[in-house]
Amino acid sequence: MRRMHSIGSMNIDLLRTFFVVLEAGSLNKAAERMHVSQSTLTRQIQSLEHAIGGQLLERTSSGVAPTATGQELAEAMGPVLDRFDAVLANVRAFARGWRDSLRIGYVASAAASFLNPALAKLRQAHPELKVRLYDLSPGEQMTALRNGEIDVALIGHAGAFLSREFYTRRLASIEVVVALPDCHPLAEKSGLRLGDLRQELFVGAPDVDMPGHNRWVVRLCRRAGFRPNFVLDAESLAHSFSTLVTEQAVMLGPAYLAKNSIPGVAFRPLKEPDAHWEIYVAWQRGRIAEPVKTLLSGFTP
Repeated sequence: MRRMHSIGSMNIDLLRTFFVVLEAGSLNKAAERMHVSQSTLTRQIQSLEHAIGGQLLERTSSGVAPTATGQELAEAMGPVLDRFDAVLANVRAFARGWRDSLRIGYVASAAASFLNPALAKLRQAHPELKVRLYDLSPGEQMTALRNGEIDVALIGHAGAFLSREFYTRRLASIEVVVALPDCHPLAEKSGLRLGDLRQELFVGAPDVDMPGHNRWVVRLCRRAGFRPNFVLDAESLAHSFSTLVTEQAVMLGPAYLAKNSIPGVAFRPLKEPDAHWEIYVAWQRGRIAEPVKTLLSGFTP
């Protein structure tokens, strides 16, 4: 039995019939085109007229033509029907494991090390795919995933919080560095221990942007026997670096930050065996589309 689609109480197949009749200009020609009897077609048009509440077609010497109501319906519902067909086609393609675009959220500082190689593989395998990239904080990525605004998120520690809602994979566990002013006495050392930072001010991050970041710093410092003193929660990475210099403070972050050349800022490895920065990728639940599979395979530790 053919499945009947509807918008509200209006049957879409009846709308399609109406448009076929308009194009054919004749009930008889439309019936032949649709391989149904003319009486069946007439009943379908009558059912649509009943749903609309007015006559849609009138007979002419050459066949049928739309009434004023029919013309209004055609002009108003034509674009809606086209949009419905396009959306339905996209959803069916997605259900088969394909879509024509992929929306990826990422943290810019991690792009060169993790995202760019995966994008190169994706582009080679699916050159026709439209890739949309969104530079978002981890907190913004979590919100975008929950709102269905992105398909994949390249995220840090916060990815661990998403495993109950989305598919997640830990990509890497990388070393941690200490960012500090290049004129700071500790900058003279080749590496630092957490105990070296006992008396320092720490630059943190708001939980809305970097969920769990400050708690992670607190856990590490408590293992070293002290509680960190946060001077403020920076609103961005650039704000963090400027605060380091102005407040003579320190910040803990992933080792890939050290690839940046920031005036006035030095990076030193944190020599703690249990201090790691986790990188996660998270993606929407459901059947995994082929482009997503390709992207995931391109993420290498």
